[in-house]
Amino acid sequence: MRYLPVVSHLIIISILYCIRMARLAVVGVGRIGGEVAYLVTSMGIADELVLYDCDPNILRAQVLDLEHTGLQIPISTDSTAIRESDICIFSAGLSRNPSVKTRADLLEINLSATRDCISLLKGFSGILVTVTNPMDANNFVLCRKTGIGRERCIGFGGQLDSARFGLALRNRGITGFSFVLGEHGEHQVPYFSGLASAVDISQREEILSELRGASMEVIKGKGGTVFGPALHLAHLIRIILKDTQELITCSAVLDGEYGLSECSLGVPAHVGRSGIQKIEEWELDAWETEKMNEAGKFVKDLCARAVS
Repeated sequence: MRYLPVVSHLIIISILYCIRMARLAVVGVGRIGGEVAYLVTSMGIADELVLYDCDPNILRAQVLDLEHTGLQIPISTDSTAIRESDICIFSAGLSRNPSVKTRADLLEINLSATRDCISLLKGFSGILVTVTNPMDANNFVLCRKTGIGRERCIGFGGQLDSARFGLALRNRGITGFSFVLGEHGEHQVPYFSGLASAVDISQREEILSELRGASMEVIKGKGGTVFGPALHLAHLIRIILKDTQELITCSAVLDGEYGLSECSLGVPAHVGRSGIQKIEEWELDAWETEKMNEAGKFVKDLCARAVS
């Protein structure tokens, strides 16, 4: 009996170690930010939230809506707690609507929101996931202006684009893993070289055109995309927190990879607890190389404008 207190103490320590609290911060809790906060808590991925929004009414409404689920998740609206979070989802700014032709058209208006929030991330030691469009440019700005290491700045969009690519392939009876590189926008680069069979140029261009318009059909029909982005973001958060080191496509700040630098662009990367652990440089065919170079030039110009 005299050993029980020691044994109990060791058991408690082991349990606490295994159930370490995971804190998720969300900056910008509108349509996507709010849905991600709900998903990751209801799925048991994170068990503590820090929410921030420049609109106090939206912030209050989202906090109440989450509390009304009965999940009993600690929710803080203290912006200083963002710095101590494991992951921060940056989704501040305006989303696309039918009048916004491309994501790049949101650069000027959303840059102001990005710049306003930079101070919130000073001293942040976790993983930053950028969602705000144009995502590649905003991810680059946040990396440069906050001092967060490039391996800890992950731009979200490649998973969603890859899922849409997979759907386009299945609808045509084409098999193989679907990955989309390049810009999260008009200059995305479907990776056809990884498929089981060859796809001719005309069909490639047809699929690329379909991918470019995929989100706008949703936006026109219901006002904005929600389910796809939120679920893929929840999956990304789980990859990071569980340190599964999965291979996904995400926007990374490049330093010579694919012959590009001074920009953030969609590339295949192994992701885990420390962020982007390794960027793979896949061999691209002539069509893919041309599209990737076009994406690099376009996004590099956006990034230069964004940090000027």
